[in-house]
Amino acid sequence: MKSPAPLEALTTALRRLPGVGAKSAQRFAYHLLQHDRDGAAMLARALADATARVRHCERCNTFTELEVCETCASPRRDPLLLCVVETPADQLTIEQTLSYRGLYFVLMGRLSPLDGIGPKEIRLDRLLKRAGDGVVCEVILATNFTNEGEATAHYLGEVLRARKLKVSRIARGLPVGGEIEHTDAGTIAQALIERRPV
Repeated sequence: MKSPAPLEALTTALRRLPGVGAKSAQRFAYHLLQHDRDGAAMLARALADATARVRHCERCNTFTELEVCETCASPRRDPLLLCVVETPADQLTIEQTLSYRGLYFVLMGRLSPLDGIGPKEIRLDRLLKRAGDGVVCEVILATNFTNEGEATAHYLGEVLRARKLKVSRIARGLPVGGEIEHTDAGTIAQALIERRPV
């Protein structure tokens, strides 16, 4: 038995989400149509609204409804510091620490040559323009500690230092409240390498 075309289209659309395979997409589609049609309609309206109204900030590339996001427009932010992150979710996580008061640049990804993601796709030209505005004194690379994130940080560091900018990388190590015996060897090794005087 073949599913109705709209149901197939919904399942195909749901498969575009990260981590959602064919079976999960089918289960989500059936659930929405069988048990939560109001939720399905709400999801459709929210997606339509977000795709119509959300854009990239002209300065930092994050998501916003405005030409320049609230963070970039705030006079309370330190314009001398520019923190480079992979995604708006990473930016939000750093903001939630309440420990950083500088500005951001959001790459919307990371270098991944195997996936066809190079400097153009992470908007390197916009980052270089933003970091080289004559105001920024330090660029903090806060990409993830994955292979791609490390490669991105290394590449960006080389390019930014060539332009005589001060570049730093967020430290890694043991999590607050974490116990050494339950921490992987790579994290412990990195914590020892990046130790600081007390």
